[in-house]
Amino acid sequence: MNTWLEANAALVLALIKVLVLVLILLTGIAYLVWFERKVVAHIQTRWGPYRVGPHGLLQPLADGLKFLFKEDVSQPNVTSPFVYVLAPFLSLTLAMLAIAVIPFGPDVELWGVTIRPQIADLNIGLLFILAVTSLGVYGIALAGWASNSKYPLLGSLRSSAQMVSYELALTFSVVGVLLHAGTLSLREIVDAQGAAWSLPRWFVFPQIIGFICFFLSAIAESNRLPFDLPEAESELVAGYHTEYSSFKFAMFFLAEYAHMITASCLLTILYFGGWHSPFPATAEFAFTEYFPVLLLGALTLLCLLEVFRLSRGLHRFLMLVLGVGLAALAWLVAQPPLLAAIQGLFWFLVKVGTFLFIYVWVRGTLPRFRYDQLMAFGWKFLVPLAVANVIVTSFFLAAGLD
Repeated sequence: MNTWLEANAALVLALIKVLVLVLILLTGIAYLVWFERKVVAHIQTRWGPYRVGPHGLLQPLADGLKFLFKEDVSQPNVTSPFVYVLAPFLSLTLAMLAIAVIPFGPDVELWGVTIRPQIADLNIGLLFILAVTSLGVYGIALAGWASNSKYPLLGSLRSSAQMVSYELALTFSVVGVLLHAGTLSLREIVDAQGAAWSLPRWFVFPQIIGFICFFLSAIAESNRLPFDLPEAESELVAGYHTEYSSFKFAMFFLAEYAHMITASCLLTILYFGGWHSPFPATAEFAFTEYFPVLLLGALTLLCLLEVFRLSRGLHRFLMLVLGVGLAALAWLVAQPPLLAAIQGLFWFLVKVGTFLFIYVWVRGTLPRFRYDQLMAFGWKFLVPLAVANVIVTSFFLAAGLD
């Protein structure tokens, strides 16, 4: 057995990475839904989830159990039963597959073992992500066709046109970054944005137009407000997933939130230096290494304060357990080997979390576009702007004005 493990160490390590990433990703998606509901509720002066666990922290578990055990009502006259079932699986699988090539931090060495926080390091990682995410339109289009109903079909056609249109603008918007970095490898793109003397060398500064085009296109391609036209309830009941229920219905939304996470990771890698700290690597800013410990300590303090504020005994106990767990994690992270190893992952997650908050913020504040406004904005504004950005960037680089 030991001989087999030694001979297949790379395969075993890859499988462990896949299992850990899938577990973390699904848990993250579940709590991203909770986070969105709480943030939008506070924006609109509401409570949001607060009964199932303290502050509704167990609401994702309750929602998962509800969708898992809810009666699955299927349309009896579907065009193709196989395609009808395949569509939600295809959407979720393709959305999660893109995460496989995302580098979450630099190589770290812990107790003599070198760990690369990435499942697959492809030299064409960006091209792989663009290809996989563009295939996501098939899951939605097949769902509308297989449902054998006019409302899902109209919703899927809307979504297909929207995703194809904004995929073009999104692809053009990253060309400027590729011209600066000279590579399709996500890891090498991050390395090209290493910190300079005082200011970060992030690509968002020379590529601010490309960043705006990419961000807007990513929102539209994820079918998020204010671009969620395929799900316009006032016109299409619920769009392409009208005839779906139970867990198949939930899988479409899991795919949507997985797309949000992928887009936030790409925004961080392409424009904001990936796992590089925004502070210079000088002695004056050495204290920033302790930001992960300070953040965990602040969360611990908040949890312990809630123990005295909450009235329900079970909620107080859960907050006490969470506070003790966070305190133990803060002590563990404060240890020198782990503190140095966690820096890249910490800054990467902070940047990704910021973009996810902006996603939710946009949803809670902006109204939905009309469909003609959506398509006109994509074809008449974003695509020309992204192409112009490529031309201007090429001119400046050719003139040696990088």
